[in-house]
Amino acid sequence: MLKSVEAIIEKNGEVCLQEPIHLRKRCKAILTILDEKSEVIAETALLSEAVLSEDWNRPEEAEAWSHLQKVR
Repeated sequence: MLKSVEAIIEKNGEVCLQEPIHLRKRCKAILTILDEKSEVIAETALLSEAVLSEDWNRPEEAEAWSHLQKVR
């Protein structure tokens, strides 16, 4: 069984699950610590995509990159 559960890790190492989980038996787990800076960068990239798409979707841009889209 693979299941992901969001958690907060306190400075002292205490893990606080953000939702209850029910297990039939004791299980192993892998804990991945997320770097908050990476999340901010990813959100910025997602938010800028709509603005950048205005430039990307111009006919002159499509023409400039069309040689990369040809089927060989």
